[in-house]
Amino acid sequence: MYHLVVGAINWTDLHLSPTAVDLGFFQLKWYSLAYLAGIFTAYFYVSKLLDQPGSPMARRHADDLIFYASLGVIFGGRLGYVLFYNLGYYLANPLDIVKLWDGGMSFHGGVIGTSLGILYLARKNSLNWLRIHDYVACCVPPGLFFGRLANFVNHELWGAPTNVPWAVRFPETIAGITVLGPPRHPSQLYEALLEGLLLFAILWVMFWKSQARYQPGKLVGAFIFFYGSFRFGLEFIREPDAQLSRFAEVTHLHMGQWLSLPMILGGLYLMATAARRRVRVEPTVGTASVA
Repeated sequence: MYHLVVGAINWTDLHLSPTAVDLGFFQLKWYSLAYLAGIFTAYFYVSKLLDQPGSPMARRHADDLIFYASLGVIFGGRLGYVLFYNLGYYLANPLDIVKLWDGGMSFHGGVIGTSLGILYLARKNSLNWLRIHDYVACCVPPGLFFGRLANFVNHELWGAPTNVPWAVRFPETIAGITVLGPPRHPSQLYEALLEGLLLFAILWVMFWKSQARYQPGKLVGAFIFFYGSFRFGLEFIREPDAQLSRFAEVTHLHMGQWLSLPMILGGLYLMATAARRRVRVEPTVGTASVA
């Protein structure tokens, strides 16, 4: 039994609004801005990475990369949510699939969509698809950070009830009435710190302070392993989606945990086998190898 915690934060006292700009005829949501911030940050950072010796592609490919990756995130994320999290509803209401403004995106679906976009770009330009994945993986955590902050502002995807002193009481709809719910873990902020800042720091060290970028698959392997591990652990203190609460009870794991297991195993495999894929790469076409 959980009780109200002295000092627990009421989300309403933070005076946050899911809407960043409201002109009456037009509204701009923080969640949309989080996506835009993630895309622009990724473009800026991948450009810096491509300037380093051993780049798997030229700077001219960066625009196409961001375009295909962005499409993959949006369409893959949406279709992933439809298939993994609420298929029954969308089979009954297929037109709602295109209503992105109502929310509902899956990170795991976004990963699949982004990977397909990278594969298309690599095949089109005869590039090494796995090494491109390595570079893209380094650019993803900032977007995750912004996205999780937007989840908090939207008071969604909250954690399980808790008695910790930093618990937050989010607005919840019970029997058609919106009230402040019990103190909960602000799991969105935990994820912002782990999946965003910490994961970025890990990949930053691997890229800039080691030879990881010359071992195809090592960086993307680290990304999916650590993301999967963080997500798997945090799901234990995160409330499952309402429509999947029964699924969690029956399987003893949340949907996010089941989807993270292949990432953990795949990441371990890619990291363990990266050394054998080590390649001699050229800083620019036609020059001597640097690794």
